[in-house]
Amino acid sequence: MDSRKYIIMADEQQEQQNLIYVSAQEAQAYAERVLQANGLTPTNATTVACGLVAADLRGIDTHGINRLPSYLIRIRQGVLDPSAEPALHIKTPVAAQIDAHNNFGFIAAAQGIQHACTVAETYGIGMVSIKHSNHFGMSAHLCQTALDHPSGPMMSLVFTNSSPALPPYGGRSKLLGVSPIACGAPGGPTHPDFILDMAPSVAARGKIYKALRRGEKIPMDWALDATGAPTDDPAKALEEGAVMLPMGGPKGSALAIMMDVFSGVFSGAAFAGGVTGPYDPSRPADVGHFLVCIRPDLFMSRAEFGERMDVLYERVTEGERAKGVERIYMPGELEQITERKRREEGIPFVKGEVEGLDAEARKCGVEGLRVV
Repeated sequence: MDSRKYIIMADEQQEQQNLIYVSAQEAQAYAERVLQANGLTPTNATTVACGLVAADLRGIDTHGINRLPSYLIRIRQGVLDPSAEPALHIKTPVAAQIDAHNNFGFIAAAQGIQHACTVAETYGIGMVSIKHSNHFGMSAHLCQTALDHPSGPMMSLVFTNSSPALPPYGGRSKLLGVSPIACGAPGGPTHPDFILDMAPSVAARGKIYKALRRGEKIPMDWALDATGAPTDDPAKALEEGAVMLPMGGPKGSALAIMMDVFSGVFSGAAFAGGVTGPYDPSRPADVGHFLVCIRPDLFMSRAEFGERMDVLYERVTEGERAKGVERIYMPGELEQITERKRREEGIPFVKGEVEGLDAEARKCGVEGLRVV
C-alpha cells in the first residue's frame, strides 16, 4: 500500500476513535435549553434548534449546534435581539416582506417559507423578501421545509447574502459574501427529493472555522492570507486582509453578486459588503433573504412531474461513470444518506467541541450535552 494512503487511513481511524456521539434528540434538547436560557421563547428556541440539528444530521457540521456560541455572544453583546418577533407585510397576493427586527434568521426564514408555501397553494407561486435578519443556518433546511409542507411538497428557491469574504473577480479586497444558493424539488415515486445547497466559494467559510476549531489544515486552494499567498492555515485564512476564493473564478464571483442583488439590494437589508459576520459581535448583522415557493403541478399534473423527475434521476445517476467513480449521486443525495446514518448512530463531535458547548451551558445554568 502507498505509504501516504496508509498515513491518511491511520489518521482517519484515529479521528473516528476520538469522536464523541450525541443523539439528534439530545442535540435538539440541548440547543433548546441553551436558547431558552438566553431569552428565546420555547417556540422560537425549537425553530432555531431544529435548523441547527438538521445541519448536523446532514453532515453540514459547519452550520450545526457548534454555531451556538457565536450566536449567544451576539445576544450578550446586545447586537441580536432574542425577544423580537418578525413582522410580515403583504405586498401583493403572491409577495410579502418580513422585517426580522434583528432576531435569529431561522425564525424569520421559517415564517417566510411557510407563508410562501401557503400562497403558492392558491396562486402557484409565493415569494417573501426578508430584511434586518441574521444568519439562518443551512439553506437546505428551508428547502426541506418546503418539501414537507402539509398540503404537498413545494419547489423552492432560497437565497441569502452574508458578510464580506470574497473579492470580486479581479479584485484584491473582500467585498462579497459566501452566500449560499439553494433550491429544492420533490422527487418522483421511486427516487429521492432534489436539494441543491452550495456556496459560490471553493468552500463554505464555516469549513474554515471548523478546521480552526479542530486544529486541522485546509486545502491550499480555499483562501489567500493577508499577503495574497495561498494558505493551508485556517487562522491565516480568517485574519484581517485574508480572502476566500470564488469557485470558477468570475462565475463564483458573479453568483455572489447575484445573491447580494436579490437578498440585499432588493430587500432593503445591508449589501455591498455591509453585512456583519456571525462571528463579529460588534453590531447587528442586517442580513437579507429571498425565498420563493412554487407548486410543482403548476404546469402539469403532480404525477407527470414526479415521473419526469424519476427519469432525470436515472439519466444522471445511471450514466457511464468516469474511471475510479463507483457511483454517481444527485445533488443532496449524499447528505440524505448521512442523515439516515446519523439518526441511527448519533452526531459526531470532537472533545473540544463538546467542551465548548458544555461551557455555554454552564454560563446560563443549564445541563450540558448528554453523549451517547
